[in-house]
Amino acid sequence: MTTMTGNQTAAVLFDLDGTLIDTAPDFSAVLHQLCADQGVTPPSDNAILATVSSGARALVELAFGLRPDAQGFDALFQTLLNQYMDQLQNTRSVLFADMDVLLGQLEASGIAWGVVTNKPERFSIPLMQRLDLAHRCSILICPDHVSQTKPHPEPLLLACDRLGCDPAHSIYVGDHPRDIEAGNAAGMRTIAAAYGYLPPFPAISEWGADHISPSVADIARYLSNHLIFSAQKGFTHEN
Repeated sequence: MTTMTGNQTAAVLFDLDGTLIDTAPDFSAVLHQLCADQGVTPPSDNAILATVSSGARALVELAFGLRPDAQGFDALFQTLLNQYMDQLQNTRSVLFADMDVLLGQLEASGIAWGVVTNKPERFSIPLMQRLDLAHRCSILICPDHVSQTKPHPEPLLLACDRLGCDPAHSIYVGDHPRDIEAGNAAGMRTIAAAYGYLPPFPAISEWGADHISPSVADIARYLSNHLIFSAQKGFTHEN
C-alpha cells in the first residue's frame, strides 16, 4: 500500500463493538435477562463474546437455537433490542484499555478518527453519548446512512468522503473478518483487533489484514511506525 506522509490527509476509523468499545457487558446482561424470562439457560460468556460482533440476531440464534425464519424468532429479537435500548441508559460498556489515550493522541496530532459500524444509529448514538465520545468523533457511519453494510466498502468510502480523506491514506481497525474485507475493498490499510470479539473461525491470520494488533497499545505503536506527521503534530505513544 501507499505510504502515508505528513502532507497527506489521514484518518483512523474504528469498528464499534469489540474494537473501540467493550460492549459485551451490556449484551451479556440483556441476553441473560431474556433467557431468564424465557426459562432458558444462557450461553457461556465465551460464547457470547464470540458472537457479539455478529449482531443481535446471532445472539438470539445462539441463546435459543432458532434460525431467523423460525416461529418466535422475531419476537425474541425485538424484545432483546428493546431491553438493550433500556440497558444503554445505564450502560456497562467501556472503552478498551488504552483506547482513550490513543484517541487523545490522534486528536492532539490533528488526525481525524471516527466510527464505521453495522450497529444501527438508534443504538450507536446513545452509546457514544453515554461514554462522552459523540463530540470527539469526527464521523459516525451506521447502516442507516448507506445502502450496503460491511463487508461492502460503501460505509468506509462514505466516511472517507465526508472527512475529505483519501482511503489509501487512511486506516480501518476491526475485530471481524467483514471489517477487514470492507477495509481492503475500500483500499485502506487494515488492522485486525485481536483483543476484540473474534469469531471462532476463520483464524485471524487468514483475514488478510495488513497488521494484527493484540492490544490497543500495539495499534498505537503501529500508527507511530507507519504514519509520518509534521514535527508540530507528531504522533507519539507513551508506554
